[in-house]
Amino acid sequence: MANRRGSRPKRTPLGRNTRAELGVIDFTLAKRALLRDAQVGVLGLTDICDAHPELIRAAKHVGEPTRHDCPVCAKEKLVLLAYVYGETLRDQNGRVWSIDTGLRMTAAHPGSSCYVVEVCTSCQWNHLREAFTARRTATG
Repeated sequence: MANRRGSRPKRTPLGRNTRAELGVIDFTLAKRALLRDAQVGVLGLTDICDAHPELIRAAKHVGEPTRHDCPVCAKEKLVLLAYVYGETLRDQNGRVWSIDTGLRMTAAHPGSSCYVVEVCTSCQWNHLREAFTARRTATG
């Protein structure tokens, strides 16, 4: 189903409207500013292509491929990862997950947060794409 602009709506876990259940912060504008600064020479490639080796490893083994080329090198498609944090997650806290699993876990634990990171395994570009926070209930 297409929205008014003709693009497809964002996929949500289990067919639910996740954006209604979770607070969302989109980091697209910050990404554009960072890429613009690199393009005009304010930042170098080593400043923006600095993924930690563990992030690259997770991207290769857990990441979800996208249809989007890397905005820096255009050699590979970007990969998405989800990191979930929350007091009630115990040993699951801070681990890397697929996007669907991360969003499901976040929705199930009020007060927890899911951070979606995009990664290029070729040039090591990485940027926070979105952050989702499970809203606490009125009684919680």
